[in-house]
Amino acid sequence: MSEDVKSRAQERFGPRAQNYVRSASHASGDDLERLVALAQPAADWLALDVAAGGGHTALKFAPHVARVVASDLTPPMLEAARSFIRQKGADNVIFSAGDAEMLPFKAETFDLVTCRIAPHHFPDCFRFVQECARVLKPGGRLLVEDQLVPDDERAARYLDAFERLRDPSHHRVYAEYEWRCLLLDAGFTVEQVEQFIYPERKLLPWAQMQDCPPEVIERLQVMLAQAPQAVAEWMNPRCAGTPDATFQHHFIIIMGRKGMS
Repeated sequence: MSEDVKSRAQERFGPRAQNYVRSASHASGDDLERLVALAQPAADWLALDVAAGGGHTALKFAPHVARVVASDLTPPMLEAARSFIRQKGADNVIFSAGDAEMLPFKAETFDLVTCRIAPHHFPDCFRFVQECARVLKPGGRLLVEDQLVPDDERAARYLDAFERLRDPSHHRVYAEYEWRCLLLDAGFTVEQVEQFIYPERKLLPWAQMQDCPPEVIERLQVMLAQAPQAVAEWMNPRCAGTPDATFQHHFIIIMGRKGMS
């Protein structure tokens, strides 16, 4: 099952790599500034950006550290990120194909590991966090940003079903308490947790970014219109069933520090 999920991710994101380079929600936002502020990077650091996507996080950190390694499972995505970052003039970013659950790096290599808007694709998120702990130096920081679901289990799984309908490579979104447990169980001290809500997202462009056919868009509209109360309170849907349909995504930023021993 794990390999199936990863294969689907490669199939979905490879042909759509440029969509994610151009994506406004990935390329910009106060969250990128916030990640840098929380990490407090130093000029001599070696940083790793896991599941680098279009390269926006790696590019954001590049001016603040000695070197960034941008890693991604999907080679066409990595090539798109390389082209984008080179065009922006950053010459201290290197690129490495890699699986987030089996990072191809030696232990205690990096001062900082980042991962932005990607863990919901990972079949084994705890394994990813363990791998981050392995490749970080003692005292190193892990900084993760991803979608967030409420503690209510039924509402959380409805939201997963909605996301998976749009993108079959979607695996699972976690609640805040689950993220805390993932980091704590991997040996991190949780130093910062923040939540924020992305401004209203228009359903049609969001679906079209993944080339959803009309029948899938119709089903997404139905799920939005018929969302149970707990889901509707979380998503805040507007104009469901119309071309103007919108909803909200919740996100979490969590930072952990690896122990010194």
